Amino acid sequence: MKILLRQVEIADPASAFNGLVKDILVDGSQIVRVADSIPEQGDETIVDAKGLLASTGWVDSFSHFCDPGLEHRETLQSGAAAAAAGGFTRVFVIPDTKPVVDNKSTVEYIVRASTQLPADIHPIGAVTKKAEGKDLAELYDMRNSGAVAFSDGLHTVQSAGLFLKALQYVKAFSGVLIQVPVDTSINSGGLVNEGIISTRLGLPGLPAIAEEIMIKRDLDLLRYTGSKLHFTGVSTQKGIELIAEARKEGLDITCSVTPYHLFFCDEDIQSYDTNLKVSPPLRSRADMMALREAVTGGHVECIASHHLPQDWDAKTCEFEYAKPGMIGLQTAFAAINTVLPEVSNDRLVKLFSSNARNIFALPELQLAEGQPAELTLFSRNGETVLTKETNRSRSANSPFMDRELKGKVFGIIHKGQLTLN
Repeated sequence: MKILLRQVEIADPASAFNGLVKDILVDGSQIVRVADSIPEQGDETIVDAKGLLASTGWVDSFSHFCDPGLEHRETLQSGAAAAAAGGFTRVFVIPDTKPVVDNKSTVEYIVRASTQLPADIHPIGAVTKKAEGKDLAELYDMRNSGAVAFSDGLHTVQSAGLFLKALQYVKAFSGVLIQVPVDTSINSGGLVNEGIISTRLGLPGLPAIAEEIMIKRDLDLLRYTGSKLHFTGVSTQKGIELIAEARKEGLDITCSVTPYHLFFCDEDIQSYDTNLKVSPPLRSRADMMALREAVTGGHVECIASHHLPQDWDAKTCEFEYAKPGMIGLQTAFAAINTVLPEVSNDRLVKLFSSNARNIFALPELQLAEGQPAELTLFSRNGETVLTKETNRSRSANSPFMDRELKGKVFGIIHKGQLTLN
């Protein structure tokens, strides 16, 4: 399949064409020509949209596709469709399935199933068997079968000794552990951020110190082992500061934040919208503003959607009983573009693409002739409105539903295919 992109601005800090407006010709799975003007040959698909940008394909490092075992919430097929609609060519899926992705056969199932899908799905292998935090899983076998990283997903590894062993084990093959930093021994029943809002609403709160203690512990373990660690879903100002200090020290530490922790704060839950019940919870306005500053200031490497589908029953109930999480792949870019319009194209591409590729040793890409055609097409001046009709996920638990956001993803080019919204 030939695809001709007309007059697109190239957004790729690694490309010699960065910031320039060019025509791009794709033939099959390769970029064959980049020029000021490329004549039509008659057998190509033409993409011509005002204000269109093209970057290397985006990567989401933390999503739940619920397959196998929870397909009523999401499948690999519906998840990949949502990812492509959100501009992602690659997605890391957490192991919180039934059965848990804790062995090579389950990893291989996901890898095989994704070959015919528009976006690549990379399984994250569980650190511990059944993600129970008791015994190490088959990390080396999973790595050889295609696991991109290791995490117990939504279940933070609570045992310091076990997490220490995992850090030591993956160091042998330069593996990366991903951790959502929450010490569950501190008010595990907390539903929202502990503070004025939780008191006003009469809801049990989860204090920021539950995140900060876990970050401190894991940084000490990282310091001891000299391994690699990636925190995801960091939600507090102090947490970001601890990670930034450790990075200056020379530790191999990186982090991600979610679009919803940048867009919302605990003040927004006063409507008791269960779609805003997430884990870690929405924090204070001061934390939200500190996270935004960390993103613009370069202290955060990646944006991770934390796409977590829930069925209707899990959200249409009292706030106390609702399950945490929201879908986020289709709105991730527009949410960031709305609250942080000052972020440059270069920084945006690093947050959504190149940093994750470097951290997790994915194939390096460059928007240039002779390079693989793995591209995301988007506009920062367009408009995104997620509706029942445009939603590609099997679930609809999103506070962004029917909300106008700035920025639009036109589609992706990957695996020799053009997938347009």
